[in-house]
Amino acid sequence: MPIYVVAAALAVALSLPVLWFSLAGDRVPGRRVSHNLTAGLAPGGDLRAIVLSTSPFERLIEPLVRALASPARRLSPGGIVARLERRLELAGGGWPVERVLALKLAAAGAGLAGGLAWFAISPCGRTLAGGALVVAAGYLSPDAVLARRARARQTEIANRLPDTLDQLTICIEAGLGFDAALARTARSGSGPLAAEITQLLQELRVGIPRREALENLLARTEVPDLRQFVHAVTQAEIYGVPIARVLRSQAVEQREKRRFRAEERAMKLPVKVVFPLVFCILPTLFIVVLVPAFINLVKGL
Repeated sequence: MPIYVVAAALAVALSLPVLWFSLAGDRVPGRRVSHNLTAGLAPGGDLRAIVLSTSPFERLIEPLVRALASPARRLSPGGIVARLERRLELAGGGWPVERVLALKLAAAGAGLAGGLAWFAISPCGRTLAGGALVVAAGYLSPDAVLARRARARQTEIANRLPDTLDQLTICIEAGLGFDAALARTARSGSGPLAAEITQLLQELRVGIPRREALENLLARTEVPDLRQFVHAVTQAEIYGVPIARVLRSQAVEQREKRRFRAEERAMKLPVKVVFPLVFCILPTLFIVVLVPAFINLVKGL
């Protein structure tokens, strides 16, 4: 018998156990994969218990907001949506624009329901005009809240800027680079300015050029003092001026501007106090002081 026939027969005989083991053997990797996929899953989970484990806000308010967000965005003009996005950015974000639009629509609907109930109780033209004003106030109230938050945030950034510049100056004069000084200032600081510096550092870490990251910082804020600081830093990099000298001069100038703003608010305060004093406090004071004397005079006569 030729040798190749014997070798072929031997190979077939040896392959049979291997075939049996591969088909009927214990599949350890398959069991491990199945165990990993089912790890942490409770068998026979109760859907009601899973739903009740979420907060009432997620169960009740979130579906309503999602239902109102789409029609509110379709009904709102593009300019209003862009303006809302800008105000949200200036106010620090937190809410998506769809949620604000849904809130505007819900507030207007609540005002409409109240106005219709008022008109049903007292049907007249004055009631109809008052209901329209209530609807308009409900629709515009989220805009007013966002505008106020945006102004407060920009004011806080302007007030914290001189102290931040002082910290940057100290860090750079101690031997740190500009990026390292920004990171140190962001870690030790708090508030919206520290959050904006942190986002600036994140953009620098992903490879965005410093000048473009600084321009993005200006696009997220509306603080003239911060814009002046960014432009000064950019020009210092272009012309090779020492950054520590620029930061020191900027810190002194920003501190003087903050003092001037505080003095301006202090000078406006007496003018603002005149109207409550004349229309609210003085009439009450006259009533308290003069009415008893007038009563005694009438009794004496």
